[in-house]
Amino acid sequence: MTATTKPQGTQSFSNTAGCGACVPFESINEPGCYVCNWSGHLLRVPEDGVAAGRTTLICIVGCDPLFVTKISNNPYLPVTMARLVAANFDTCVNF
Repeated sequence: MTATTKPQGTQSFSNTAGCGACVPFESINEPGCYVCNWSGHLLRVPEDGVAAGRTTLICIVGCDPLFVTKISNNPYLPVTMARLVAANFDTCVNF
């Protein structure tokens, strides 16, 4: 997934973000469940959403950098479990 928003400065982020890692939205390149740090909404990113050679499925355009926290490698984690895991990572839960 990519977004046209870039964080200020030059920062590098691992291509393999582990659960609990906070990364810029445009750095999402692995399937899983993510929580939007700006709203607390749940993002489900399936394997085809990050497959090589695919067109970006979603693009968010804005002036400010947007960060997400990865809470699971499973994009189909049940919502109840996703709430618990997100709360354990001290993220805002709004789903």
